[in-house]
Amino acid sequence: MDWRELSSCRGMDPELFFPIGASSSVAALDQIDEAKAVCHTCPVMPECLGWALNVAAVEGIWGGTTDAERRALRRRRARGDRAEASTSA
Repeated sequence: MDWRELSSCRGMDPELFFPIGASSSVAALDQIDEAKAVCHTCPVMPECLGWALNVAAVEGIWGGTTDAERRALRRRRARGDRAEASTSA
C-alpha cells in the first residue's frame, strides 16, 4: 500500500496545504498552522517528509514542513554529508 493512502490529509481540500499569498501574511500563517496541525496527526508524516525532501521542487506543506523549512533541511543534510565525507577520507 502506498503511504499516501494512509495520510491524514487524504480527502481534505488540497488548497489548505498550498497557502496563497505572502508567507508572512496573517492569513497565510494561519493556513500554514492549520495544515501543519493536520500533518502532526498523520501516521505517515515521516514518509511524506522524506518524499518531499527527495523531490526538491515541491511546493506546499508536506510532512509538516513549508518549502523554506525543507530547503533548510536539505542544506543541513548536504553540509552533514560533506562533513562526513571529509572525515572519512
